[in-house]
Formats: sequence, structure tokens, C-alpha cells
Amino acid sequence: MPRPIWKGAITFGMISIPVKLFGATESKDLAFNNLHKTDKSRLKQKRWCPLDDREVFQDEVVRAFEFSKDQYVEVTDEDLEALPIPSKHTIELTSFVKQTEIDPVYFERTYYLEPEQIGAKPYALLMRSLKTKQVCAVAKVALRNKESLCVLRAGESVLMLETLYYPDEIRTADLPAEPEVLVSPQELSMALTLVEMLEEPFDPKKYHDGYRAALLEVIEAKANGQEVVAQPEVALPKTVDLMAALKASLEAAKKGKPAASEPAVEAPNVEPEEPEEELAVAF
Repeated sequence: MPRPIWKGAITFGMISIPVKLFGATESKDLAFNNLHKTDKSRLKQKRWCPLDDREVFQDEVVRAFEFSKDQYVEVTDEDLEALPIPSKHTIELTSFVKQTEIDPVYFERTYYLEPEQIGAKPYALLMRSLKTKQVCAVAKVALRNKESLCVLRAGESVLMLETLYYPDEIRTADLPAEPEVLVSPQELSMALTLVEMLEEPFDPKKYHDGYRAALLEVIEAKANGQEVVAQPEVALPKTVDLMAALKASLEAAKKGKPAASEPAVEAPNVEPEEPEEELAVAF
């Protein structure tokens, strides 16, 4: 287990539970380095002071906030520690809500909470209470120079803390509303049947990062001097006849294999405003 990133206590009424906080997730993204195109030497990122015209090293760097154009105020570690914010060391549970009431767009990052030995019993009591009532606890915690809204929930064997975005951090979906089109009762019934046939308990072990695996294969091949052969792109399915597509999907689901793509039709040649990946949802 890595070093805890936060130590403090959960307060639950008059109960105090000393805990340590650990990150529960890590990125598996592949990291790339920048090389000089001509000689393939690795480029270095340097902190450069334009006034002194020289490189600045870490022990010369201070933290500052730009409060107006080119006007800064320095903020020290002592300033941050002196902030009158209880959540720096205390996670006070203020209310309990059903987790289904929280839109997933609010969830930011997940952490594990480990109790100190003296807090083992109240920790277990809180966890048992959350499981029994099937609720999560709302609180705040100060992490990484920010006070985050958070919820505590019971995992399989440990308390989980999920930081949340505040409402003003959620972008407004400036998109058209749900299209007002007529869906027949037969189409809806067939779609619901298809959903029911494909419904299953969520098992994350079934899924893997295919993009990362393919990229690693390309990197290994190039490292071994092998030629990388581009794979032909699979055409995105286009639904021509919705009822026919539903029937084909149901038949394929019964046989336990993906449905064959509908015949493609030519889409209007419209240039997008910005280049972006073409995505489709198929079921």
C-alpha cells in the first residue's frame, strides 16, 4: 500500500474515527516522450526566468496566484496550513443520501479509507450502517489545495471516499434536447426486449483496454524492426430500417453473437467544424 495522502478523522455525530486516505485508482495511459526530430535526443523541459535569462531550479520556485494581469501574490505552505477550514483534518458527515440520487457526472476520483487501530470498531459500525441503509454519507475534505465535496460509501471490505465536482464545475450541455420523434409501441417493445436479453450483472474483469494493447503491439513491432501493417477500418453501421435492425439484433442476441451490419447508405458530405473522432452507439 502506498503512503497515505491525507490523515485525519471521520466525525459521525459525537463519534470520531481516525483514518488514513489512499488513492484507489491509477492511470495506465502510455506516456510518450518528445525527441529532437533530427538527432532523436530526448528534449528537456526547463523552468526559464525571462528576466534573469537563465534556468530556475526547484528550490528557487515559489507558489503564487495571479489576482490581476501580471500581478501575483505569493502563497506559502504556512498560509495553506493556517486556513480556518475544518476539512483539512476532519471529514464531518453532514447527511446521508441514496447513491442513485447522485448523477454520475458529479463523481471525480475514488479513494480508500483505512482506520487507525483505535478507530476499528466505529469504522466497522459506520460501514455496517451504510450497507444496511444502502446510503452514502455526504461530507467535505480538503485535498490538494482544494476543499472537495465528497461522499463515503461502503465497499466490499473497506470504506470508499468519492470526491465530487461542485455544481459550478459541471459544464452545461449546450446541445439540442431529445429529438421529438414518434416511436411506435412495437419499436419500444422490441428495444426493451433486446435490453432485457443483453442485461447482466456488471463484471469489470470482462473488459480491457484494447487501444493500449494494440498500441503496445505496434511499439514492440517497431522496436523489433518489423513493418507495421495498417488494419482496414470497419465501417460504422448505419440504420436504414429501424424495425429490420431491431429484428436482426434480437435474432443475433438469441444466437449469442453480434448482429450483422445493415447495408450502408451514403451520408451527406458535410465538413465538421472541428476534426474529431467519429463515434457510434450500437446495440
